[in-house]
Formats: sequence, structure tokens, C-alpha cells
Amino acid sequence: MGKEFEQSLSLPRFKGRIQASYNHPLFVHAISDCSRLLRDQGTEILLNRRNRVGVVALPQEDGKNVDIVIKEFHSRGLNKLKSLFLRGKAFKSWRGAVALIKRGTETPPPVAYLEKRKGLFLDQSFFLAERVSGIEEIRFLFPNLSPSELRRLLVSLSLHLSSCHKKGILHRDLSDGNILVKKDKAGKFRFYLIDTNRIRIKKRIGLLSRLKNLIRLGVPLDFQRFFLQHYLETTRVKRFHWFWYKINKSLYTHFVELKKKLRLRQLAQKLKIQ
Repeated sequence: MGKEFEQSLSLPRFKGRIQASYNHPLFVHAISDCSRLLRDQGTEILLNRRNRVGVVALPQEDGKNVDIVIKEFHSRGLNKLKSLFLRGKAFKSWRGAVALIKRGTETPPPVAYLEKRKGLFLDQSFFLAERVSGIEEIRFLFPNLSPSELRRLLVSLSLHLSSCHKKGILHRDLSDGNILVKKDKAGKFRFYLIDTNRIRIKKRIGLLSRLKNLIRLGVPLDFQRFFLQHYLETTRVKRFHWFWYKINKSLYTHFVELKKKLRLRQLAQKLKIQ
């Protein structure tokens, strides 16, 4: 991927970067108001929580439409304050996606990112990427595949993640929702990393850090040792490595459960007040 892949983008209220093949008047005009696009009745909303994510059909240069995923990042409270001295999540999503592509790791192709500031503070930001057809979150495959097919998936996944780590790619939220899977025509699994604002590129990732990076994945309990064997490319996982993985996974699981309980308590308190 050469320098021509990305170009600067300047709109009346927004600035950012755009993939060169999308930098034409029809498309640029269409994305000049991403907030409106996400509000349109024809928009397919994928997520509407802390961040809003939707899919819209936008015109290519030849007049045909292409499905584009738009992710809106809210800038409030601490995040707004951070924007004084740190880059926003839309920029980080773009930077992370480009870094993956440069290293031969698949992610939905990045299209553009846009940022609008009020004074020194980040006010609005959007990250746009192409929608990849025929993919699903890996979380839906773990409980539904047959044991033999699950083993095949885990072998492919372990080799893919080992390759990422060897390239210095560290996804700081390597969870089931951030790995998308599809089968190609030959029946092989292909993996796409999303939530690319959490991507960091390191010169080297130590083995213990690599193992700890795997704990958010919901690999079924009976297949975890099998998964690590293939990740480590060994027939026997060393006791310490197994202990390190399991203790960190247990701590993370308890942390998630505690967060859920606190959220339920906060919700119950709000309902009582109301």
C-alpha cells in the first residue's frame, strides 16, 4: 500500500483523511453530514450505545452504491478533556486500520475519518469503513460449531493471532466482538479485526504479554489448552504458561462480573429514584 492510499480531507466543518479511491465529489458530498446519515430512516443501525454505528449505501465514482459502516464517537466528559492533548478515537481507528493493512492483516477497508473541533476540544468524530459481506462475530461460532469444526476454527484463529503478535500487532481489546469471521470459497476461515482504535504497534511483544492478550476470547473451557497448544506451536503447554493464562483469565472474568453487578446496582438505584 503506497502513500497514494490516503489523502487529506477538508470539509466546511470537518477535517480528516480519506482513501484515495473514495476522494471524489459524489462521495465527499455524501459524507459531509454523517450525523444526518445516521438519522436517516433507511440507515441500518448496528449499535446505539456509547457509540453509534450504522450502515449506509453511498455513491462510488461510477455511480454505483457501496455499503459503508459509519461509527460515531461521542466526545464528552473525560474524553473531551483528553482531546486537548491526545488524538481522538476516529483518528486512532484510521491509524490502526491502515497499520493492519500495511502488515497484511485483514480489517474492513478504512474509507475515511472526520473530526470537528470547537476551540481546542474535539466535538464530533466519525470513522468510515467498507462493509464486508458474509461475516459474523466469532462469539456466535464458539458455542454453535461441532467439536471437529470448532477445532478447525481454533487452529486457524491461533495461527492468525500468533502471526499478528509476531508482526507487533497488539489489539488492546481482543474480545469475541472484535474478531469477525468468514469462510472463503476454499472453505478456509478468514479473520477481520475491528475496533481498530485499540490497535497498538510494538517492536516486540513478550510471550507473557501475548498470552495475557488472549484472555478476553471466549474459547470454550474444554478447548482452551488445545487453543494454546496451537498458538504456541507445541504439543505440550508448559505449566507456568498455562497457570499464567488461567490466572489472568480468572481475574479478568471476575472483574467483568463485578462491573456487571455495579451497573445493575446503579440501574436499580436510578429506578428507585424515578
